[in-house]
Formats: sequence, structure tokens, C-alpha cells
Amino acid sequence: MNYSDERFADIQLLRYRLNGFEQLSLLQKKLVYYLSQATLYGRDITFDQFGKYNLRIRKMLEVIYTDKTIPHDTEDFAALEEYLKRVWFSNGIYHHYGCEKFKPAFSEHYLRTVLQQVDPCRLPLRNGETVDQLCEELFPVIFDDSVLPKRVNKADGEDLIQTSACNFYDGVTQQEAERFYAEQKKADAHNPASVSYGLNSTLVKRNGVIKEEVWSAYGRYGNAIRHIIYWLEKAAGVAENEHQQRVIRLLIQYYETGDLRIFNDYCIEWVSEHEGRIDFVNGFIEVYGDPLGLKGSWEGIVEYKDLEATKRTQAISRNAQWFEDHSPVDPRFRKPQVKGVVANAICAAMLGGDEYPSTAIGINLPNADWLRAQHGSKSITISNITDAYNKAAHGSGFKEEFVIDESVLSLIEKYGDVCDNLHTDLHECLGHGSGQLLSGVDPDALKAYGNTIEEARADLFGLYYIADQKLIDLGLVPDAEAYKSQYYTYIMNGLMTQLIRIQPGHQIEEAHMRNRALIAHWCYQQDDVIQLVKRNGKTYVSISDYAALRQLFARLLAEIQRIKSEGDYEAARQLVEQYAVKVDAELHQEVLSRYKQLNLAPYKGFINPVMLPVMDANGEICDIQLNYSESYAHQMLRYSSEYATLI
Repeated sequence: MNYSDERFADIQLLRYRLNGFEQLSLLQKKLVYYLSQATLYGRDITFDQFGKYNLRIRKMLEVIYTDKTIPHDTEDFAALEEYLKRVWFSNGIYHHYGCEKFKPAFSEHYLRTVLQQVDPCRLPLRNGETVDQLCEELFPVIFDDSVLPKRVNKADGEDLIQTSACNFYDGVTQQEAERFYAEQKKADAHNPASVSYGLNSTLVKRNGVIKEEVWSAYGRYGNAIRHIIYWLEKAAGVAENEHQQRVIRLLIQYYETGDLRIFNDYCIEWVSEHEGRIDFVNGFIEVYGDPLGLKGSWEGIVEYKDLEATKRTQAISRNAQWFEDHSPVDPRFRKPQVKGVVANAICAAMLGGDEYPSTAIGINLPNADWLRAQHGSKSITISNITDAYNKAAHGSGFKEEFVIDESVLSLIEKYGDVCDNLHTDLHECLGHGSGQLLSGVDPDALKAYGNTIEEARADLFGLYYIADQKLIDLGLVPDAEAYKSQYYTYIMNGLMTQLIRIQPGHQIEEAHMRNRALIAHWCYQQDDVIQLVKRNGKTYVSISDYAALRQLFARLLAEIQRIKSEGDYEAARQLVEQYAVKVDAELHQEVLSRYKQLNLAPYKGFINPVMLPVMDANGEICDIQLNYSESYAHQMLRYSSEYATLI
């Protein structure tokens, strides 16, 4: 069984299988298990990063949910259950994609009543705190739309820190934060191996003094990080080779000290370790959760190579220099020498933090531009995740509803899965690693627009090359028609169907959605290559010239790369605000209405497998068994119990 029938709100839960896990050696299985434990112990960090009240709200709701004295057959309890499931899914009280605060369907009166019925010793009460005081603190956060309404706010012209509920800053303004990090960068301006300032700290103002509280084993989040270190130590003891062991030891050292220079050393060693079949990401990595794009949300993923699917990604990475040399961007912005581009298709073995329950289908790291330029990058496409998505999508009726006609639908049915996977490969393997900054350009020069521009750059790189004869020559696409399926679905998504993820009256804010809207709307407004046509009262995308669309992708890629390479903040702002933010209300309502009739969930997430160590007579692990039967609620409650570190 590849997916679960469990659904709530706008979410469907899927399962992913660890294909080929049984073929791993015992040492490899133990390594996967230990790294998985390290992955699960970061969960509370992500919850706290996504909002300062998240952990207490989650614990409070879990106490009610598991209390046997409270009736479970009422409408209010059902509403509380759905709200709690959404909190679990989003690592807090804000939508995992749209960042808006959830609106509970139960009342303040109901919540106060049931809180007074449960054992207060189980509630997350601070020393001397009463239930009424708990309600006074948390109820406005839960019920008042005006209190901390968005986790990440990117509205142009507002103080993005003070209007965002994410827990990366305390008592500082956007201007103060930008000035603080500008001063740090200035002192390190001549260092070619600069650190990612602000990546692993909370910036706070205490008694008028601004300082960082570093996330480390003996700093903020220390208890969680010490548990992660414990399991990383065990993983180091069963590493596949000395290089892999060195990588894990450096990560431990970084966690112990919080020193970002050690993190650089770790990244250099991690990106050059290729021999082992097992790999992992564990740490403060992606910066999408910070409106300034500086602070890394905690995430974890454990993986092992999908040996067959990796042949595809390696064919791309072996030709990385060819793709760079033939890119349609100004030669000044191309890398003269592409270094260390490594791409693998992998099976995810465990997801955690910001990668769970909702996860990426591809990853390219490290993020620092100078590290990519000097030491290369690792890219992964997660084959068992994309397989689960594809199996859940087939037969849903979605394409039949939104694709313009049978000929285009037939094209998508024939080539869609192949080209979707290939575009992800090109995006992650080559797109993110392509291009270079001009000398002296601050990697953070684009500020709040940096994430959107970077995602657009990688997507455009993939869109441009998926139509290239080179991919046919490499055997990656079957013929010269295949790319059209990707072009059509991409433009349809950017102009129309991704709007199913936006609430009526809202604008587009998530970086990946802004990226797709930017590309689709910019191309739509050029040269009449794309049309929105009406048939039987419904709007459809029509593409009149696919070859001309490829040239539009080339033009936009050249401009996006220029913006990134030169650090042109104003051009980035104008491009994003003009094409990537606004929503056509009439089209939006039509798309929502048509989608609703399909009875589908716009978001998907995953339930992790359960890993069970099997012990021999001497108490040593002799095997790791997998179980796929755990329910979503049971898994979440078990994680809240077994991996609780911060409450």
C-alpha cells in the first residue's frame, strides 16, 4: 500500500516504502537506524522555531486529546482533533505552506471548559501558573486573528520581523537585524570563506543590547541537540568509511560549539563524501522560514542511494560543465569551472523537522554560494517520495479537469512522470549549482526576495534544458516531443492550478509558489505564446508555440541570473512584486470551485515507517525491521512522548 486514506482539512497522508532496505548490510541498517533517531530528536526545535507558543499549545491540546474523561463524540472535540492534526502537520499553529494562522472551529468556552476538567499536572504549566493563567496567555494566540497572524510575512514595505510570528528574533526590528548582520559581514568582508551569519542563532535584544543566542549543545535548544549528538556518536561508530565518520564527527563538533566555521568545514567534508551508500541531512539548513532569509530551520532526512534511478542523475552531473557552458546567460555569470556536482536518486528512510510530514522531492546543498563554487554540491532526488506522489495522483481526475484537450492530456499521460522527475533532477543537480556571483556581491543582497529569485533561477535552468537535444542524446528523454508535457503542466500550475493552495482574498507569499507564478505570468505577458482561453465557461491554458516558449525561458533565465550575480535588489523586487504576488480574484474563485468538485486534498504529507531493532541473545542489534502500519495520530503522540526535549 503506497498511500493512506487518512485525510483532514486540506491534507492527505501518504506512506513511502523503503525499497531495497532489506538488501543493506547489518552495519548499514544500524547506521540508518542511528541517524534516524538523531533525525527524530530535532522535532521540538522546529516547533519552537516556527512560533514561540507552538510547543505549549501542542502539549495542551495533546493532553485534552488523550484524556479519557472528556467526551470524544462531540462536534467540538472533532474540531479540536482536526486542529491538533493540523498543528502536528505544520509543526505549529501556522499553515505549513501559506503561513497563515489556523482558525479553530471550536470555541474559547469549550477549550476553557475541557482544560478545567483534565489533570493540571499533565498540562504545560510553568511554576505556580494556574489553568486560568495558561488560558490568558495562549487563548489570544489561538483565537484572536490580530495576534501573530502570520508565521512569515513578506509584504513589501512592512517590518518583516515584527509582523512575522516565527521565533528567530526577539525584541528587534528588521532595520536593527539587518544592521547587526551587515556589521558582522563588514568585519569579514575580505574572507573568501565567509560563514553564513545568523544561520544558527536567535537574535535578541536584552536591556537595549542586541546579541545572538546560539543554538548549540550548551546554548539554546541544548537538550534537543545533546540527544541528537548522542545518536550521531552511535552513528559514527558504524560509519561505512573513515570519510563518512569524519563528516559525522565534524557535525557533532559544530553542534557542541555552534561555531559556523566548523559548519563550513563540515559542509566541505560532507559534499566530498561519495563512497558510502547511506547519507543524511541534519541541522539548521533552509532559510525559507525567516522573512530575511538568514535563519536555518532545523531539518533532518536519512537516505540511501537508489542505485538504478541514480544512473539518470549521474548522467546529468557528469555533463555539468557542458550545461554550464551552453547556458543562455551572460558568460560573465557562468562558472568557468564547475566543481564537484554530485547527483543521486535516493530512497528516504526517515524524515524529520522541517522535512516532516511535508517534504521536498529534491534537495541541493550546501546553500552557501562560495562553497558551491569552490567545493561543489550534492543533489538528491527522492525517488520513493515521488513514487508515492505519482501513485496517489493517477486516476484523481485532476488533469482531466484542467488540461485543455485530449491531445495535450495524452502527451502528459505519456511523458509526465518522466519529465517531472527529470525537471526536478535538472533543478536540483544543475540549476542551484549553476552561475556565479560577481566579485564583491553580498550573497544576501536580494534580502526577502532572494529565495524566490533562487528558486526561479533553478526552475528556469531545468525548463530550458529539458527541451534540449542533449537530453535525447543522453537517453534521458525518449524524443523531441516529451518536454512539451512539462512546459504545459508548469505553466498551467503557475497561472492557475497552484491557486488551490491560496485562501480567497490572499496573495501569494510562499517562495516556491511565487517562483512559479513569476515565470508563468512573465511568459504569459510576452509575445502571445501563452493564452488563457474559455471553453464551456471554464478557463484553460493554451500554448501556441512551445519552441518560442523555450526562448522566453532563456530570456528570463538570463535576467534572473543577472539579478542574482549582480545583487540587483531593486530589479528583484520589481520582478517579484509585478509578476509573483497578485492573484486574479475571478480566476481564483473559478479554480477553487472546479477543484472542490474533485474532492481532492491540495497538500500531501507522509507517515514515517517505524524502525524496530531486533536484538540477539547478547543484547546486540542483529537486524532492523520496518513497520508501515502506524497511524498518523499514534505516530505524532509517540513522537511527542519519546522525542520530547524542550517541554
